[in-house]
Amino acid sequence: MKLVCQEQLLPGESILEKWEFAASAGFDGIELQGTDGWRGRLDDLRAARDRGVVFSSVCVISDRFIGDFEEERRREAIEHMKHLLSGIAELGGRGAITPAAFGLATRRLPPFEVPRTEEEDRRVLLEALEELGVHAESVGALVLLEPLNRYEDHMLNRVEQAVELCEAIGRPSIKVMGDLFHMNIEEDDLDEAIRQANGHMAHVHLADSNRLQPGAGHTDFAGAFGALRDIGFDGYMAMECGIRGNAREILPEVARHLRSRMG
Repeated sequence: MKLVCQEQLLPGESILEKWEFAASAGFDGIELQGTDGWRGRLDDLRAARDRGVVFSSVCVISDRFIGDFEEERRREAIEHMKHLLSGIAELGGRGAITPAAFGLATRRLPPFEVPRTEEEDRRVLLEALEELGVHAESVGALVLLEPLNRYEDHMLNRVEQAVELCEAIGRPSIKVMGDLFHMNIEEDDLDEAIRQANGHMAHVHLADSNRLQPGAGHTDFAGAFGALRDIGFDGYMAMECGIRGNAREILPEVARHLRSRMG
């Protein structure tokens, strides 16, 4: 298991400065933000890769998602994900992360309704994932599908739902990304949910129960890491959280805290 940190959490003006700090703090790589300006950054990121910076993955940052209600916005999201997949493969990373959607709708808050049936939701996601899976295989990357909690998305909340989509697609390029913050809300048994995802979970996001840095809440990271060892997980685990305190002081402490629980 390899420990990485999302770029926006790292102090430093340039990606090289961020990498120097990350490496000194005990991290094995950087997870990038996949914003609309992604393609404009690739030359700088290639140069950083050539100087030894390790890029593990890229996380989509957008207001358009593969499960959007509008077809045009879904098409834009799919094309954006293709650019992320191609770019992260070229940079030596493992894959690009996407949820079904973020902030699109929820059945858990007013008005408690969504304009599409569960069957339509599933059809839309399967179509998008099939297309992305083909592209991912062509460039040598993984689509990392992330379930979000019930207040942030209505389509994909639990790891088992993401596993079912992976199995329905049947492509090795479609995998599950487990976020321990969302899992802490949605899963009956976080460790068992990881074990049940055996063969499908390829990436992990780390945040404590309060969405702050690991160690600031009550999540049992030792138990989660034990479950990951049980399924032979050898991927990246990326910090995606808020930070309470000074990042230069907190991040080395977090790396030590997490590694002490890896066993």
